Amino acid sequence: MSTPKPTATPMAELLMRRISNTGPISLAEYMADCLLHPTHGYYTTRDPLGAAGDFTTAPEISQMFGELLGLCLAQAWIDQGCPAPFTLAELGPGRGTLMADILRATKAVPQFHASMQLTLVEASPTLRAKQQELLSGFDITYADTAADLPDQTLFLIANEFFDALPIRQFVRDPHGWRETQVGLIDDKLALGLSQPAPIALLDHRLDDTQDGDVVEICPSSAPIIDEIARRIAEHGGAAIVIDYGDWHARGDTFQALENHEMVNPLARPGCADLTAHVDFEALSIEAQNAGAYVSSMIPQGQLLAQLGIVERAENLSIHMQGEALENHIAAFDRLINADKMGLLFKAIAIAPKADMLPAGFARPV
Repeated sequence: MSTPKPTATPMAELLMRRISNTGPISLAEYMADCLLHPTHGYYTTRDPLGAAGDFTTAPEISQMFGELLGLCLAQAWIDQGCPAPFTLAELGPGRGTLMADILRATKAVPQFHASMQLTLVEASPTLRAKQQELLSGFDITYADTAADLPDQTLFLIANEFFDALPIRQFVRDPHGWRETQVGLIDDKLALGLSQPAPIALLDHRLDDTQDGDVVEICPSSAPIIDEIARRIAEHGGAAIVIDYGDWHARGDTFQALENHEMVNPLARPGCADLTAHVDFEALSIEAQNAGAYVSSMIPQGQLLAQLGIVERAENLSIHMQGEALENHIAAFDRLINADKMGLLFKAIAIAPKADMLPAGFARPV
C-alpha cells in the first residue's frame, strides 16, 4: 500500500469518516465522490480548464480543433440527407469552447443551425454557467445524462469525457482478481487490494493476462455509449469520441492532475482531476451491441490531418506575425505531433452503417 501526504480537504474528511464506518471503497466510488460530490466535488466546485486551472484540452489550445470536427459533423449531416430536426450534442462540454468553435464553423452550412436542437450533457453547475455565457446567442437544452438526449437523429461529440468516468481496477492473482480499494492506514487514505476472487466481468481477459497484470474497466461508460449508439442506429446521425487511451487497454493508468502537474491521487481529494485511459475496444463493442457501426480507431493527429488541419493552419497564419504566429505554430504542433497529443489521443466514430462514417474515419481492417 502507498500513503499520501497528510491532507485535510473537506472531501478527504468525508471519505475518511465513511471508510472508518463502513470499510474500504472501490476506486470507482472514490473517483465518483472526488469528482462529483454535490458540495466538495472537483467538477462541481471549479472551472478546471486553462492556464489558471489544472489541465488544457484541445479546444482550448486552438480553434482549428473544433472547426474541423464541426465541419466533419456537418458534412455527415449533409451526407445523410440533412435530417430535421436533429440533436447536436456534446458530452462534458467544459467551458463551451469546442461547441462555440463548432457552431461558428457551421454557421454558413445551409439549414444546419435552423434544423439543430443544441443539447449539452453537463453535470457541473459551475461549467454550465460558463457555457451559457460563451454560447449566449443559442438556445441550449441541458441534459443530466445521455439517457436524457432526445430520441431522434443525433450528431454528437465527446472530447475528453470518458477518461473522467470512474473505473474499477483489478490485479490478476493466482486465485482470481484482487480489486484496488481505498482504505485507511494510520488515519490516512491509502491504496490496498481486496481478497482474490473470480470476477465474471474479466473472464475474457484470462487469455491475455498473467499474474500481476492490471486491468481496468469502466462500468459507467457502457450505458452512455448504449444510449448514443441506439439513437444513431435507429434514427441516424454520427458520434465522434476523442480521448486518451488505446485498444484493449492493460496496465495501471489511474492518475491525478493539479496545476498541470501529476500528483498523488489520494493527496488532495476534491482538488485534483482524476482520470484513467479509455479502452476504445470496450466502447466499440458496446456501440456495436446497440446496433451501430463503429470505425477503426485513429490517432488524433492523423484524423486532424485528414480533415485538413495543415491547410487550415496555413490559411490562419497568413496575417500572423511575431508572438501570435509562434503561438499558432506551437498549438498546431501540440495537436498533431506524435510526441504530444497527436498519438496519445485516439478517436472513433459511430454511425448507422459502414457507408455513413464521417470524413476522416475508415472501416476496421
